[in-house]
Amino acid sequence: MTNIFQTPEKGATKGLLFQAGIDVLQQNGWSVEKAGLGKSSVRKITKGKDTKLVSIRTSQDTWIAFPRTSDDGGWLTLDDVDYVVAVSVDNKYMPRLAYIHMIDATQMRERYDRAYAARKKAGYNIPVGRGVWLSLYEEETSDPVTLVGAGAGLKYPPIASVPLDGRADVDLGEDAPAEDEGPLTIAEAKRRLAMTFGVDPSAIKIIVEG
Repeated sequence: MTNIFQTPEKGATKGLLFQAGIDVLQQNGWSVEKAGLGKSSVRKITKGKDTKLVSIRTSQDTWIAFPRTSDDGGWLTLDDVDYVVAVSVDNKYMPRLAYIHMIDATQMRERYDRAYAARKKAGYNIPVGRGVWLSLYEEETSDPVTLVGAGAGLKYPPIASVPLDGRADVDLGEDAPAEDEGPLTIAEAKRRLAMTFGVDPSAIKIIVEG
């Protein structure tokens, strides 16, 4: 997954994505303030009498992560919030837009629980404290096991997009993002072919010959 500290540019992009999440919350009528929990990603948002805790997670490769708690009994930060505000680039190779999703934390916990159980069953070593990564825009599937729990960004379309060059926001309505540049994964190829032929992705078999 993307190392945001690899270059100064990646660090700057993380800041832009995080601020985009805050800006869109405010534009949707929420006041945003630090929650005082000692967790840098958590914010308290308020609209009228409605107050929620959100974790703003940024992604420069369209995957987001949460680590397990120290006792391996749940999810660090994710267990403490009401919503996850996932802010992802539209394309990890040539990013132009930030997509902002507001996802109920209960739904995200269910996805992470499925992912964790599937990976442990498959023999993955997942040290406590290390993030478990989920793809936002790939369809959930059991093969490969790393895509169990994926697809939250497809299930819950972005509430807005923000050009990374700082121009005005673009409202996407119910349109979900899709990566149309860069290498095509097998899972994405199956998804597109399944849509074309009106079948389930499991019915698509792809053979790659060198």
